[in-house]
Amino acid sequence: MNAKKIIKSLFLSLLLLSAMPACTENTKRESTGEYFDDAVLTTKIKSTFIGDSRLKANDINVKTYKGIVQLSGFVDTQAEADRAVQLARTIKGVKAVNNSLIVK
Repeated sequence: MNAKKIIKSLFLSLLLLSAMPACTENTKRESTGEYFDDAVLTTKIKSTFIGDSRLKANDINVKTYKGIVQLSGFVDTQAEADRAVQLARTIKGVKAVNNSLIVK
């Protein structure tokens, strides 16, 4: 009888320990909802760039991770780079914009 209680306690402890990592926050991966939110932000930013006659949207890459936008690629002038950053910041849900744009 005593051995059954010990085995049962060990089993429940292992079960509890195996479930704990699911409860912790993982900052290295996005949840499914965050992934889709970031995809929507990226699409909105690219659409805004396409609608702006002062930017060459095809030359600017946009990546979003947990609301933080990374702009990269090549632009003709610093004014274009500044404009891209300014437009990206206006999109609701954008937490920060990292500018890695290179002026040709």
